[in-house]
Amino acid sequence: MIQVIIISTAFLASILTFFSGFGLGTIMLPAFALFFPISTAIVMTGIVHFINGIFKVLVVIRHIHFPTLWRFGLLAIPSAFLGAWIMTNIEDQSSLLSYTIFDREYFITPLKLIVGLLMMIFSIIETFPKLKNISISPKYLPIGGALSGFFGGLTGHQGAFRSMFLIRAGLSKEQFIATGSAFSFFVDLTRISVYLKNISKIEIGNNALLLSLTTLAALSGVIIGNRLLKKVDMKSIRFIVGSAILILGLLITLGIV
Repeated sequence: MIQVIIISTAFLASILTFFSGFGLGTIMLPAFALFFPISTAIVMTGIVHFINGIFKVLVVIRHIHFPTLWRFGLLAIPSAFLGAWIMTNIEDQSSLLSYTIFDREYFITPLKLIVGLLMMIFSIIETFPKLKNISISPKYLPIGGALSGFFGGLTGHQGAFRSMFLIRAGLSKEQFIATGSAFSFFVDLTRISVYLKNISKIEIGNNALLLSLTTLAALSGVIIGNRLLKKVDMKSIRFIVGSAILILGLLITLGIV
């Protein structure tokens, strides 16, 4: 039953990305976190996002603006490596705080605290267009790449920072999408390489079939969503999805999920 829910969520989440304004990883992470330890959820989401990213890069590769990609991505790979290394090394740390509600004990761990807070922050940014459209001068592109890479490696949340810095880089719409997709691909490649070194500890191998089916479901959702919705922006859906992610982020922060 859990497998069916996760696969269905991946399919629906990939469709939602076309008209909610949220990325696939942003929606998939809380879905996985409902059924797996947070570290496993991050890795499984990262793998699905990486494979989906390969597909996107192949589609838009001719529009990549390589000078911008170089400037923006220069510090991203070492930053992504650092973020991924931190994630895999804090997952087993003891809880910061524990509390009891109705005879059930809950634990707030460093990783859950970080992931939950980032989920809440980025859900707020993505939900409200005025925050999402904040732009930063192109001269700070290397810094933006470093920040995006670090948070991408740590939890997978990189889209909001990426947009803030690339939106004023003088790129066409096609170049903006393609360059951002290529950047995301390299960040994902870096963090997945770090995650997989800890595959036995994170126990992804035990869920290989589920992960494969989830990836196929996500890719199917991308294809169907692209054909049916054409990236229509629906404010009500954006708010509903953003609110759900915000609530789940709060539950993760509090150790309830």
